[in-house]
Amino acid sequence: MTTQTRRERERAEREQLIVTTARELAETEGWDAVTTRRLAAEIEYSQPVLYSHFKGKGAIMAAVVVQGCGELAEELRAARIGAEGAKEAVSGVATAYTAFAERRPALYDAIFTLPTELPFATPEAPASLHAAFAELRETVRPLAGEGELPVLTETYWSSLHGLVTLMRSGRLRREDHAVRLALLIRRFWNG
Repeated sequence: MTTQTRRERERAEREQLIVTTARELAETEGWDAVTTRRLAAEIEYSQPVLYSHFKGKGAIMAAVVVQGCGELAEELRAARIGAEGAKEAVSGVATAYTAFAERRPALYDAIFTLPTELPFATPEAPASLHAAFAELRETVRPLAGEGELPVLTETYWSSLHGLVTLMRSGRLRREDHAVRLALLIRRFWNG
């Protein structure tokens, strides 16, 4: 291994450590606790080292979002391809999406509710953002009429996001989540 290769590997490992530490800190204490000073202390590197990887908290959060969207895409894909039919896929992906939001609330917030530097819904968006949306799109494709696919996908996604957001904020009772989700899928499927 050359010195250059070792340095590149160490740099990539340090960058991943920063992202992982930011995610862990956000999940335990919230995004307000994630500061460059706090991250530098947690990873035991100086702030200049942290800034050599990321220009600030926004860039760190963007890296978290890119990584998190990749994970979400994988979970949605597994639910979609593991389903026995189109209706089961719509239900399975909805369940996977809401479970992801419940398991990783700070990550979900970074992806879908907090301001970010990332260009969503554009050709310039990172591949993982496209991949997560593509899984939702492929899930509803069997339901789409001529020219409806983009809007149907957005409707499915926004319905799931609304349920998650309202439940997490206490505006919908948590104990009725499964009933609401089943009702949404039934109405969505039957039109």
